[in-house]
Amino acid sequence: MNGLGDVSLLKNGKMLLALLVLDWLFAGSTDATTHEPGFTGPIANVTTPLGREAILACTVHNLSTYKSHVISRSRRVGVTHGDHTWFLHIRELRETDRGWYMCQINTDPMKIPPDILDRGTSRDQTVREGASVSLTCAATGSPQPQIIWRREHSKSITLSDGIQVSSLEGPVLNISRVSRQHAGAYLCIASNGVPPTVSKRILLTVEFPPVITIRNQLVGAALGSDLVLECDTEAYPKPVSYWRGGLEPQKFDGAFRSVLRLPIKRVMSSDYGAYKCVSKNALGDTEGTIKLYPMPKPAPESKNVIQRMNIVADTASEITPFGTQDFRLQDYNRAISMDGCGYGFLLSLVILIKITTSRG
Repeated sequence: MNGLGDVSLLKNGKMLLALLVLDWLFAGSTDATTHEPGFTGPIANVTTPLGREAILACTVHNLSTYKSHVISRSRRVGVTHGDHTWFLHIRELRETDRGWYMCQINTDPMKIPPDILDRGTSRDQTVREGASVSLTCAATGSPQPQIIWRREHSKSITLSDGIQVSSLEGPVLNISRVSRQHAGAYLCIASNGVPPTVSKRILLTVEFPPVITIRNQLVGAALGSDLVLECDTEAYPKPVSYWRGGLEPQKFDGAFRSVLRLPIKRVMSSDYGAYKCVSKNALGDTEGTIKLYPMPKPAPESKNVIQRMNIVADTASEITPFGTQDFRLQDYNRAISMDGCGYGFLLSLVILIKITTSRG
């Protein structure tokens, strides 16, 4: 059974249609099946100026244990009632509110799309690392909506036993021993087969004191070389990070990770020593140390060379026991640097050739 009422707006005479359904849901098996509810009379049309409040009245008899429900997602729409009359209030009237409105009685259960309630649903949460947190999601609808939790950007949900899942069903999401990896946005999704599916985004922020990680605590550098010292920091709230001694750093910040860099160009003797990076926030502070020590300049890379050695004998003989008077030595300089006996071997070779030619 339906009752229709028209809302007209006093502006330029334009007409727009809008629809709002006022439903009575069956609450249980009662004597209402014998005396069905009905409308006492038609709903009167209403004309109201823009910006004011329009009130439509719907009078019902034999309502018994039936309940009322307004299908609307507008904060400007509400319902009040007296003994047998129900009033639909539309506040701050707009052009789009113009049109027909329906007061409807349903004696059979009807399907209502899901709606997530602000009351009973968690807001954004901020917790200390190591604590526990519970995120709740309350939803209404007919049939009762199913609640599924997911993380934003398809990230995994890490459970207390370390197991990672893509989604979790239930109105409550419990996380024990929260770590910084739990930080981020969680989606509470409600569905019951009646479109549309609705969701709410809940942001979980995890606070923890600064932690500094140094990949290389000992760094060697030659005089005149260039290098960069690095400290990786993790903290939330965002820390204040710097190098001791008033050195000007380079900072690269992320969500809760940041990199503190210190470039040193053309290293001098006075640059050698210890460098300390410091990170502080409201929960604590910490520091890390990097030691810069001197290193010899790397030897220039030797190139392969070809040397020719002429052997001169006292006699005119062109034949020696070594087969030829010409020797081709490759990478001769490297051979001497790698073998301390190279020079002695060469000297012995010359003496031996001298003795042989003398005997001839």
